[in-house]
Amino acid sequence: MEKFDSIASGLIWGFDFGAVGTSHPVHEPGATLDAGEPGVFRWLHVNLADQWAIRRINGAIELSEAARALLQSTDRHPRALVVDGQVAGLIPDFERDFDDHVLARTGALYFALTNQLMITGRTHPLCAADMVHRRIREGAHPRSPAAALDLLISSVAEVCGGVAKELNATVQASEDALLNDGRIPDGRALLKVRRRSVQLHRQLNGLRGILTRLEADDDLPDGLEPAIARQSQRIAALDSDVMVLQANLRQLRDELDVQTANRTNQNLYVLSMLTALLMPATLVTGFFGMNTGNMLWQDDQGGTLKALLVALISATAVYLWLRSRGFFRN
Repeated sequence: MEKFDSIASGLIWGFDFGAVGTSHPVHEPGATLDAGEPGVFRWLHVNLADQWAIRRINGAIELSEAARALLQSTDRHPRALVVDGQVAGLIPDFERDFDDHVLARTGALYFALTNQLMITGRTHPLCAADMVHRRIREGAHPRSPAAALDLLISSVAEVCGGVAKELNATVQASEDALLNDGRIPDGRALLKVRRRSVQLHRQLNGLRGILTRLEADDDLPDGLEPAIARQSQRIAALDSDVMVLQANLRQLRDELDVQTANRTNQNLYVLSMLTALLMPATLVTGFFGMNTGNMLWQDDQGGTLKALLVALISATAVYLWLRSRGFFRN
């Protein structure tokens, strides 16, 4: 992996793409963020938290003022613009940890695209940017603005698709555990799935808005519209899958609520029946427990047994009455 010291250069990685599938890592830490040689398409990924990178963005003569301003923006709201034949935008992406673990936090992936140059930037490590780098090293060769934009959006879509697949697997496992084995899923895990699915839907919806905005712009450079239309359909399909996931999650939550209500009602029913059966016995024992004179069977040797028989008979009578009324059911 060709990786430069961001403290010295602000450049994380870069590639020059020439003809017939050739690509070369950029070994120019001190170079400006401008296009390479004629006929070569250059992709540079920079660390926007580094002041060296900001200085090079300000000195990039290839970029318009609007593109430079967007790259240095602290705004996290997804947006895109087309100015002077250049395309710039902010795409939501998942942040990652140093061990490549996808985090729940949403980051911002900035990009600016010209005829011979793609500049992407971020302030925290992002999943889609790393996927772009990995796919380039594995043989991807985006030597045109359309191919570069297509690779960028498809990488974001692949990350979102992986997250959606993971969430869907969790929901399906919970459904199988509930319906087949009768085990109650972990409510906290389902709550986490709900939060991630809402977050994922917002990201995909924001990305769809960016692509729709670009597709409808009359100033969009030639050749980009097919790639944008293709990726827009892909993002729409992913968003539909997330909506289905949310619907399945709601159905699972409804089923859990129904089963919880049934268990609560069953427990209340058992408690009610026990209370009704024990109430006569409680009344009898309470009566014979009064500390008053002339208590019935007070001096009788079998008084305790007789009081017990009265309690059992009264409980049995209540049981038979409740059964005749249909209170005892399976």
